[in-house]
Amino acid sequence: MDARSDLARLIERFTASDGVHETALPRVVLIRASTPTEPLLALHEPAVCLIVQGRKQVLVGDAAYIYDREKYLVVSVDVPVIGQVIEATPEEPYLCLRLDIDPSVVSALVMEGKMGPPRREPVGGVAVSPVTPALLDAARRLVALLDTPKEAAVLAPLVEREILYRLLTGDQGQRLAQIAIADSRLHQINRAISWIKMNFSRPFSVENVASEAGMSASALHQHFKTITAMSPLQYQKQLRLQEARRLIVAQNMDAASAGHAVGYDSPSQFSREYRRVFGAPPLRDAARLRATPGTLVPA
Repeated sequence: MDARSDLARLIERFTASDGVHETALPRVVLIRASTPTEPLLALHEPAVCLIVQGRKQVLVGDAAYIYDREKYLVVSVDVPVIGQVIEATPEEPYLCLRLDIDPSVVSALVMEGKMGPPRREPVGGVAVSPVTPALLDAARRLVALLDTPKEAAVLAPLVEREILYRLLTGDQGQRLAQIAIADSRLHQINRAISWIKMNFSRPFSVENVASEAGMSASALHQHFKTITAMSPLQYQKQLRLQEARRLIVAQNMDAASAGHAVGYDSPSQFSREYRRVFGAPPLRDAARLRATPGTLVPA
C-alpha cells in the first residue's frame, strides 16, 4: 500500500463521522465529508492542509485556490476564507489532514536549518503547491502515531518538525519563513489583524489600524492586501458576516439583531452583503444550513 492510500485509510479509521475531528496529537486535525458542502466562511489560522481524497475550493478575497490529493494548501496568517468541499461521495469521502503551524517550531527551524535569511517584504498568506513523496510519507507517519500513544509523545514532535522542514525547504519556504522574522511586514500585519479581530464590530479608520501596526496608512493598505488578498475594511466585513451567520444558525437570532450585534446600522445593507457572500438572504441561508448540518465542514 502506498503512502497516500495508507494515509487515507488511517484518516478514515480515525474519523467515524463527517466533521472536524481533534486528535490526541497537538495541532493535528482530521477532516471528513461524505458529500460536497455549502460554502463556509471561516477564519483560517496558519496551517498546512493535505487532502488524500476529494477536492476543495478556498476563496480568499478575489483569489480562488483549488487543491486535492496532488496539491497541499498552506496558510501563513489568520485570514477569512470561504471554503467548500467540491468533490466527495459516501464511497470516497473527502479526507484531509490539517496541521496547525506552531510559529516557535518554524523559528527554530529557520535558525537551525541554515536556509538563508527570509525576505523581509511580504508574500501572500495563502498558496497551493504540489505534494512531494517526502511530505506525504511524513504526514502518514504522523497520523499513524495515533495508534501508539507512548511513542507519539516522543516521536510526534520530531515528525511535525520534519513536515515543517519539508515545507520550509520547498516551494512555500519563503511564505512560512516570514513567520520567523520578528520585524517582518507579516508581524506588523499580524498586529493589525489582532486589533481588527478584537474590534471588528466597531467602526474604525485605516489610520487607527496602521498606528496599532506601527506602519503608515499607505504601507498598511499595500502590505495588508498583499498578505490577505483584501483590504482592512474588507477583512472586517468578512469577520462581521462570519459572526452574524454563527449567531443566526447556532443561536437562532433574527437577522436584524445579528446584523446589529456585529456592527451593521442598516438591516438592508446587512442583508445585501450577507446574500452577496453566502448566496441567500440570512434566514433562508440559516434554514438551509439547519436542514443539512453535515454541509458545514470547515478546513
